[in-house]
Amino acid sequence: MRQGDLVVRKSYGGDVLFKIQELNSQNALLKGIEYRLLADSPIYDLSEVQADSYITDPAIGLKTSEAMRSISQYRKLREKEASGGYSYFEVPGKVLHLDGDPLYLRKSLLLYSQLRVPAEGFYVSESNMADALTQLLPQKKPDILVITGHDGLVKDGSSSDLHNLESYKNSHHFVKAVQVAREYERNRDSLVIIAGACQSFYEALLQAGANFASSPARVLIHALDPLYIAAKVSFTSIKDTVQMKDIVQHTMSGLEGLGGMETRGSHRIGIPGLNFISR
Repeated sequence: MRQGDLVVRKSYGGDVLFKIQELNSQNALLKGIEYRLLADSPIYDLSEVQADSYITDPAIGLKTSEAMRSISQYRKLREKEASGGYSYFEVPGKVLHLDGDPLYLRKSLLLYSQLRVPAEGFYVSESNMADALTQLLPQKKPDILVITGHDGLVKDGSSSDLHNLESYKNSHHFVKAVQVAREYERNRDSLVIIAGACQSFYEALLQAGANFASSPARVLIHALDPLYIAAKVSFTSIKDTVQMKDIVQHTMSGLEGLGGMETRGSHRIGIPGLNFISR
C-alpha cells in the first residue's frame, strides 16, 4: 500500500472509505472520503479499494441534492416576499471557510458558487487554523465562519473520557480557532461560527463560542453538512433566526451529528435594484 491509496478497515466491516494520508512500516493515518473522520489503523487491518470499483452511497448524493434544492427554493421565496414585486438587490452573508481537507474545500467552494453564496475558502491544517484566523479575519471580515476538517476519538485509555480534549485528535485545534475568532468578534450574530468534524467535542466548541458544532453524540458527520448550515445562515433574513429544528432534516448527520443555538440570519434585501434610474 502507498500514500494516497483508497482503503477500508476490515475490523469495522468496511463501513467508511478512507484515503491513506501517512504511512509507516506498521500503521497508517487515514482521512475519510465522505465523512470528516481522521483515524489510524494497523496496515494489516486495511483492505485496498480501487477507485473505479467504489460506488458512492446513492442516499448521500440524494440527500445533498435535496439540501441544496431547499436552499435555492428558500432563497427564491425570501426574495419574492421581501421585494414585494419591486426591483431589488440582495446582500447575503459572506462566508470564510477554513478546511483541513483540500478535496472537500474544493467541493464546498463549488457548491457555494452554485448557490451564489459569497464565500472564500482556504486549505489550512487543523493545527494552523488559529494562527491563520488572526490574519484572515481582519482581512476578509466575514459574516459566517466555517472551521472544519477531520477529527476523531483517539484509541488509548483517555478516549473513554468524552469530556477531555485529549481524547480527540483535532478538537483542541478547533476550540483554539473558535476562541481566536471570538476574540475578534464576540457577538454571535455578527460573526456566526460553525465548527467541528467527525466525533468532535461538541460541548467544548459551543463553550468556546461556536453557534453550531459537531458532534453531540460523537458520530460521523458528512463532509458537506457544515456547508449547508453556512448557506442557510447566509440566505436567512436578518429579521429571522436559524434553528437546528429547521436544519436537521436536510443534513446527513441529524441531531446526533450537529447541534447549535438559534442564530440570526445574515441576508438583506434592498429596494430598488442597483440599476434603478429615476426619471
